[in-house]
Amino acid sequence: MRKEIFEQPTALYNTVHPRVVKGLPDFTHDGITPGFFKDVTRIQVVACGTASYAGLIGKNIIEKLARIPVEVDIASEFRYRDPILDPTQLVVVISQSGETADTLAALRLAKKQGIKTLAIVNVAGSTIAREADIVLYTYAGPEIAVASTKAYSVQVAMMYLLGFRIAADKGAPMDWCCRQLPKLLNAVSYLPHVLAMEPEFFRYAEGLKNAEHLFYLGRGLDYSLAMEGSLKLKEISYIHCEAYAAGELKHGTISLITDGTPVIALATQRKTLGKMISNVKEVKARGAHVLLITLEGLEVDPECYDEIIRLPAVEDEYVPLLLVVTLQLIALGAANARGCDVDKPRNLAKSVTVE
Repeated sequence: MRKEIFEQPTALYNTVHPRVVKGLPDFTHDGITPGFFKDVTRIQVVACGTASYAGLIGKNIIEKLARIPVEVDIASEFRYRDPILDPTQLVVVISQSGETADTLAALRLAKKQGIKTLAIVNVAGSTIAREADIVLYTYAGPEIAVASTKAYSVQVAMMYLLGFRIAADKGAPMDWCCRQLPKLLNAVSYLPHVLAMEPEFFRYAEGLKNAEHLFYLGRGLDYSLAMEGSLKLKEISYIHCEAYAAGELKHGTISLITDGTPVIALATQRKTLGKMISNVKEVKARGAHVLLITLEGLEVDPECYDEIIRLPAVEDEYVPLLLVVTLQLIALGAANARGCDVDKPRNLAKSVTVE
């Protein structure tokens, strides 16, 4: 797992750079020509587990950049809620293996109703890749550890590229479109710096050795990352962990906070920073032991945290590519401290091929 975490800069380069032509995302070799998304009115993302959290990042990014509605569904729920589909929408399915049973079933449901489908997968020749109308391969290379790391990052990168392309097809000014890709590449360039912070992440993770419960808090993109970070910690360290939208704490879940409860608060989004810090102060006042993860240069009240990690300052929309590496390494460090088999966590399989 650690090896695959450290392969993320290369995986992202391999996924992004072949699809860049004259400063714009280009999917021509994937079968998507300019203008492909012009008449798409809505996007439905369907995925499971980690892939669904990549979809949540995609929802936020695509809606912000392209101003087109995006819904995200867990594949195992999608089929049974009698989804409303129409020919003007696009169904995007995301799967690392391309064999995820529930995601495949959702793909087939969409195709049966005549809806155009696009798959984001890592494994060439997989069933989902064969059956989707269009397939975008991520070039993460083999991922052996059960808990997905680099496959998640390249799925997120693909959602950024789609957001740029959809915005261009919807008529966004070309000079604006050309300014977006360098921001993504700039964030990727900081990944080696974040990976080098591994000892700092592990020092915190060592303190989770005897933890029974842990909570992640975040808002917006940080909340989407909180869910992925929580999943990683649960998967490989077996610590009971939940992610909450920080603004919802006072609606019931703050009752779970007691003296010494570890809380990892993600505060990287400038737009909601003040609100987030206010939420963190609420849990700190009730005895939580708070690790605050924020960006260099952001001012935060030192009384609202016990420990702090500062990541390189990039634009809000591109923080997830740095933040997820931090959360992966914290989970890895906690699992190692607890003596867990990080590559083969109990009860889990790499590819879920049954419903």
